[in-house]
Amino acid sequence: MPASDSPTRPLSAVPTERSRGASIQRVTLVAIVTNAALAIGQVIVGLFANAFSLVADATHTLSDLLTDIMVLFAARSGAEPADKNHPYGHGRIETAASLALGVVLVGVGLGFLWSAGLRLQSIDQLPSLHPVALVMAVFTLAAKEGLFRFTLRAARRLQAPVLEANAWHARSDAASSLVVAAGIGGSLAGYPFLEPLAAAVVGFLIVHMGVRLAWRAVRELIDTGLSEEELERLRRTICQTPGVIGLHDLRTRRMADKVLCDAHVRVDPRITVSEGHRISDAVYFRVRAAHPEVQEMLVHIDAEDDGELHVVPPGPLPDRQQVTTLVHELMGADGPAPLRVDIHYLGDRAEVEVLLPCGPLVPPDALRQRVAARIAQNPTYRSIAFYQRIAP
Repeated sequence: MPASDSPTRPLSAVPTERSRGASIQRVTLVAIVTNAALAIGQVIVGLFANAFSLVADATHTLSDLLTDIMVLFAARSGAEPADKNHPYGHGRIETAASLALGVVLVGVGLGFLWSAGLRLQSIDQLPSLHPVALVMAVFTLAAKEGLFRFTLRAARRLQAPVLEANAWHARSDAASSLVVAAGIGGSLAGYPFLEPLAAAVVGFLIVHMGVRLAWRAVRELIDTGLSEEELERLRRTICQTPGVIGLHDLRTRRMADKVLCDAHVRVDPRITVSEGHRISDAVYFRVRAAHPEVQEMLVHIDAEDDGELHVVPPGPLPDRQQVTTLVHELMGADGPAPLRVDIHYLGDRAEVEVLLPCGPLVPPDALRQRVAARIAQNPTYRSIAFYQRIAP
């Protein structure tokens, strides 16, 4: 159960994260096997058909195996439950891997642009190719596009940015295969310039995609919050919780597929601690039900808007020992012992409520005079009220 001022974690979160991690690993293993088979086929056909572009594309495919292994490691490590050194889990490993893959995409795109420029300068030196190379290029293109769609669908189902980054990396591979197919087809048809032009266009697209993925990972690493629209939905959910009369200092950040949220919730200042705790529980579970992406939430219960306390420290208000000492002095040596003393710290002053047992009391007029005199001497007290329990 969530508690005020304590980060909470549902018991079902750990097996869910492990299951998600296992799914990411299975999808990545499919990518590894596919890329390995395609790379071997491209090398064999490329050498046989004198298609060096296929051999180069095979080298590119082999480089994808390294990124697939990186994703596999990230998925396995990111699925580990929270521990002493990582109280919020290991989700940032996925974020770091997404950033690395985004950088790789930028590098691949720039490589296409560079290659396109070199090919435009040496169109007449391109070798003649065997038609079987075109068949292999088209087959590779279809396989890479199918791998892209399979991985992207799994990434969106699992809400795994690292898988989405790898899916778009597969799309860049499909684009490179498209370039190879266009180049081979253009060469066979007598238009060798089509290959470098297509390579340039694809290079720009890949650079754009890599920058977008890397920027999203950077924003997550620097704890960028949710959009204003998403924040407004969260505010409505929290403020509609029974017992909540105000909200301030709502903070959010992302960690892989999770959203972490902190909220300062204002309640009636005179309710009990247990009722305030129950309201915090209600806020937590309502947010989790309405916003499944929020998997960690810290609910801080406030009796008033304490936003200024982050800048201006609280004044020297009396603590409980000082208050109880004052109450005993007001009651006198012969006065009854209080059953309960409630202190309300509101604003820069204290309000005290004293519950007394049944029986004779200090004369009310004398007690009022003592209270008025003490408040005049110590303005940190706004009021001191005495109540007596009614006999059954």
